[in-house]
Amino acid sequence: MDIAALRRGTPGCAHRTHLNNAGAALLSHRTLRTMTAHLELEARIGGYEAANERLPEIREVYDAVAALLGGRADEVALFDNATHAWQAAFLAVPLGPGDRVLTGRSEYGSNLLGFVHAARRTGAEVVVVPDDEHGQIDTAALAGLLDERTKLVGVAHVPTDGGLVNPVAEVGRLTRSAGVPFLLDATQSVGQFPVDVEETGCDMLVGTGRKFLRGPRGIGFLWVRTGILDRLDPYVCETASAQWDGGLGFRWRDGATRFATWEMNYAAVLGLGSAVRQALDLGQDAIGERALALGAALRERLDALPGVRTHDRGLTRCAIVTAEVEGMAAAEVKSLLGRQGINVTVTHGEDGPRFDEKDPGFPSLVRLSPHYYNTEEELDRAADALAELARRAQPR
Repeated sequence: MDIAALRRGTPGCAHRTHLNNAGAALLSHRTLRTMTAHLELEARIGGYEAANERLPEIREVYDAVAALLGGRADEVALFDNATHAWQAAFLAVPLGPGDRVLTGRSEYGSNLLGFVHAARRTGAEVVVVPDDEHGQIDTAALAGLLDERTKLVGVAHVPTDGGLVNPVAEVGRLTRSAGVPFLLDATQSVGQFPVDVEETGCDMLVGTGRKFLRGPRGIGFLWVRTGILDRLDPYVCETASAQWDGGLGFRWRDGATRFATWEMNYAAVLGLGSAVRQALDLGQDAIGERALALGAALRERLDALPGVRTHDRGLTRCAIVTAEVEGMAAAEVKSLLGRQGINVTVTHGEDGPRFDEKDPGFPSLVRLSPHYYNTEEELDRAADALAELARRAQPR
């Protein structure tokens, strides 16, 4: 990759050291032009008319997402965010008293809330699979928990913090063998490194545009394996998802369309398509190699700093680096780095779940997440800034 050219094509690189790609990555000129051109078209001729004029390009977005994941276009549905995509998938799984949903300790907080809420409503049970000694989901424990009561396994590929990459291919092998549907939250992995639905063995996958794919906010997607559709009962029924079948009867539309809703922000849809095609043009292997190398390089720099400690885990680690500055609150670290033009964010550990009475949880931490368009010089700048903050935080 020509990093200098990619940075010239990313307007935000001229203004900030952006290490918050796990939150929302910087848009490229290419994607920005695609979105603004559609908004201008809507302003000139009308929203419905603009969507009709861009219908071929809109359809190509489904092809691009399918190519990114190794699936088919009719297995893709688009949503206004990944949480709604995840809810559409999860709520379509029939649950009743005594049924079980298996998940991991690193599951995204909103997903876990969804599991618990459904369990309260249906009488099902949420079972949290323990971590192994590396801090990733214990696949041996998962194998022992899979039984006839298990109706779903839901796992985050990459949690929101901690740098972990869960061994989802092994999870997929186990769920396929057991005949249990597997819902994969890939919001932090798609766009950061290659994610293939056949290799992971998942039956449903959700992703977002705004993170490592470098697309806009307000757009997400769901992929659903065709072979599992008959086992799912979509929670929302409207004109995009179903069609009348005489009298007051209806039938679900073919493919993943049955999970979608009719209204769309087509500027965001086309922006997603632009971002996905850019990722495909660059090559997911090349993106993953560089992103993971930058993550490892940043982690190595921070581990060498007195007063700075990283909190990452797992046998395989990604470009999400979680750290603390001893003696300084994470929110203050974020604020002080922001004043220097360095974008990071905070993971609010104290707001997370406690899986048992002995679970201490973890404190709020600083999350730094480089991507392929970042440079070694930017990593040095962030490390130098954190080193200075650590020196200031030490008692005199």
